[in-house]
Amino acid sequence: MNRRTLLRTTTALGAASLAAGATTSAHAATPAPAPAAAASRRTGPLRVHVVMFDGVEELDYTAPYELFSAADHFTDRQVDVRYVTLDDTPTVRAAYGSTIRVDHRWAPEEADVLVVPGGGYARREDPGVWAEIRRGALPRALARAPRPGLTISALCTGVMLLSAAGLTRGRPCTTHHRARADLQRQGGVLKNARVVDDGDLVTAGGVTSGLDLALWLVRRELGVDAAIGLEEMLEYEARGTVWTAGRGRHD
Repeated sequence: MNRRTLLRTTTALGAASLAAGATTSAHAATPAPAPAAAASRRTGPLRVHVVMFDGVEELDYTAPYELFSAADHFTDRQVDVRYVTLDDTPTVRAAYGSTIRVDHRWAPEEADVLVVPGGGYARREDPGVWAEIRRGALPRALARAPRPGLTISALCTGVMLLSAAGLTRGRPCTTHHRARADLQRQGGVLKNARVVDDGDLVTAGGVTSGLDLALWLVRRELGVDAAIGLEEMLEYEARGTVWTAGRGRHD
């Protein structure tokens, strides 16, 4: 049985068990049906804000942006994805020279999911995560962002911006392998997983894990079928381990 068939079968069996009033226990490697159930209770558009700053890594922000945007084709729920910046500057210059127009202001109170990319952590003298940490404005804004109903997510060294904001202290999390020691020293509870879901805080590993972070959040917020549709469109299957609070590892 391939992975997509397993996901569909797991969802169908879960629904049948609930209808029959049965109690079942899933194998640890079987993806949990809970995210799909949670998604079905949500109404209104899914509002995703991808945080931009000078020095941001191209793949870090493009992968989540494209997946969430394309998810609109696989769900009846509207998905609104936008780039946002804390500053009022209309453009951001990314790590490899791309110039991105940013039309939307910083407004986490209007988001359901905040995605913080990384970039520039290894090059401390250049624009990027280190420069934003030194400047302090973005970590302070992130520290003020949490509220009921908002999921704050980050990938790669963008997690270190959450760490600078104090949001990972005492929480299960992960980041790029070169930043893991720093994350742990700053109080994060490091998990050896591709994606770590601690409810309103979801983090992911290195650069390409933006695909897996977005696929997991699509599955959690919009349901299994939306995630499978994206995988088929992209010709990519989610890889690595997802650690979830209360359930541990899902491979």
